[in-house]
Amino acid sequence: MEKYDNLTVLGTSHISTDSVKVIENFIEKNKPFIIAVELDSRRLEGLLAESKFSFKGAFEMGLGAFFIGLIGSWIQKKLGNIVNVKPGSDMLKAVEMAKKYNLKLALIDQDARTTLKKLVKNFSWKEKGNLIYDLTIGLVFKPKKIRGFDIKKVPPKNLIKELLEIVRERYPTIYNVLIEERNYIMSKNLYKLMINYPDRKIFVVVGAGHEEGIIEMVRGIKG
Repeated sequence: MEKYDNLTVLGTSHISTDSVKVIENFIEKNKPFIIAVELDSRRLEGLLAESKFSFKGAFEMGLGAFFIGLIGSWIQKKLGNIVNVKPGSDMLKAVEMAKKYNLKLALIDQDARTTLKKLVKNFSWKEKGNLIYDLTIGLVFKPKKIRGFDIKKVPPKNLIKELLEIVRERYPTIYNVLIEERNYIMSKNLYKLMINYPDRKIFVVVGAGHEEGIIEMVRGIKG
């Protein structure tokens, strides 16, 4: 958890009961004025409705973007089944607590359709080759590279940095589109909240891979 000015940013795991408990305890004790979450309106709607396959969604996003999203959701679901946690439970808990205590909810992420379209458009053949290699050989996920990793918990910060560096080197498009660009968008949205509510506590719930990047960017924007 990182603090800056009137922001408190919590990095979570989307399939961790520990993250859900930390969110619940923090909000109950601190009652922030705003709860900002790593969601856009469509992702929130999907989490609340547990949305399934949709031909309309495939048409709107384009088949490439849609199937990447589908694969990502499938992987998260499988990992969630292993730890018996519904993917996105951290975000849902934050939304639930905002409603319970009548707190302002802010959706700070970019539209997921835009993110996935950019990913499909810019994903290079080299990265596709790396992906095939890594999935078949398991280079990225060799034990020495994920020492201390436990999917039931939020990874320690040094491990997060190590994994992000691997992604940046082997998959620059994924790193730029899913991490850097979204960090900037979320940081800009948080900065607007800070300007509009300078004397109010803002609690931010994002994936652990975004925590430090967002804090750094908000500091840079604010100067």
